[in-house]
Amino acid sequence: MNTLVFVTVILLLSWNSPVAAKQFRTDCELVRALRQNGFPENQLRDWVCLVRAESGLKTHATNHNKNGSTDYGLFQINSKYWCGQGRTGGDCKIKCESLLNDDIADDSKCAKLIFKRHGFSAWYGWQSKCKGKALPNISDC
Repeated sequence: MNTLVFVTVILLLSWNSPVAAKQFRTDCELVRALRQNGFPENQLRDWVCLVRAESGLKTHATNHNKNGSTDYGLFQINSKYWCGQGRTGGDCKIKCESLLNDDIADDSKCAKLIFKRHGFSAWYGWQSKCKGKALPNISDC
């Protein structure tokens, strides 16, 4: 009986545990993930630069803004317009907290929607650190 209780507790804990976050170690590792998520080849250098500038290659990054909103995940997607805090919401129809795990499929879909509407200029990190500047060399990726 004790074994059954122990196994049940372990299963419940693992079932309720969030998916682990990820820190990409290299630009090439990020490029592979972006390719798997359908980012256009001719934009990859800009996306890598953006992700470096916005989240430091971390899927669990958050940034609290002066207006009370929060930026979430690899692409620093903002809670005011794009996702809902604690609930599904925003134009991406997603929970902001779901942008903090190692599965970047939902993050990528939302980032591509933001890009479709506003281009890279939607991200201040891209504007200040990438626009008109030397972009990362990913030719070996």
